[in-house]
Amino acid sequence: MPETQLYSVSSKESRPVVKKFLARPQPEGFGATVRRSIGRFELKYFDPFLVLDEFSVSAPAGFPDHPHRGFETVTYMLQGAVTHEDFEGHKGRIETGDLQWMTAGRGIVHSEMPAPSGTQKGLQLWINLSSKYKMIEPRYQEIRSKDVAEAAKDGVNVRVIAGEALGIRSPVYTRTPTMYLDFTLKPGAQVRQPIPLSWNSFVYILEGEGIFGNSQSSPTTVHHLLLLGSSGYGLEAWNKSSKSLRFILVGGEPLGEPVVQFGPFVMNSQEEIDRTIEDFENYTNGFEKARHWKSESSVFWGY
Repeated sequence: MPETQLYSVSSKESRPVVKKFLARPQPEGFGATVRRSIGRFELKYFDPFLVLDEFSVSAPAGFPDHPHRGFETVTYMLQGAVTHEDFEGHKGRIETGDLQWMTAGRGIVHSEMPAPSGTQKGLQLWINLSSKYKMIEPRYQEIRSKDVAEAAKDGVNVRVIAGEALGIRSPVYTRTPTMYLDFTLKPGAQVRQPIPLSWNSFVYILEGEGIFGNSQSSPTTVHHLLLLGSSGYGLEAWNKSSKSLRFILVGGEPLGEPVVQFGPFVMNSQEEIDRTIEDFENYTNGFEKARHWKSESSVFWGY
């Protein structure tokens, strides 16, 4: 994340919660279930964020061969493991606590399939790219759990997926300036986390219940998304329960550009979407290797 981001120093107030709703289960991929909070009818787009899914999947269900163009996907494993492979020959396996930050750019076709036994759980966030980066070459940043920046203080633990918190910084480079923090608060703990001025931000609760924005507000429970207002220095959260509270805080610099989306393709105009569909169907302009490629997992499971 760029070093020059500015934080509010004049306001002592935390950002208020301006919207809250429960992410309900819905089918996705091949037999998988996700809880989608961003990218559904209540919140189609929260600039620069396109989708936030909390997934739970067991083989043979999964996300077989599919394309992307024009944005980034961030996969963060909460439990179990997912294998990944693409038409460039890149293969990998991300396990509990691991992170994969994939820049689809001009085009990628890949598969994301669960480990063969048990239930695999995680989060996937889609981050839009500005028009100048939509057609860059695909790239990956993969970080093992043991290498994720982490700090603890006064009953608060934070894993820094992107950005900075408690004096530590993630090594992940974000083309769209982004912060992504995984907080765990022990009972009785509270945290104050600055958020750069003008950035959009949200909280998603993974475990327990917490109070956000105002110490007198009612607790919010697991699977809820909280959109934060733009005024105030950042987030303030309290765990007044008897159990641990775990949530992610995500913020990003709005792009302020037109968004036209057709499934896994996100561009700035309908003309660009039409061209993308032609490129994919004709195996051109970034999709050449898709013509003769099929993932090993798709062959194995017979997709």
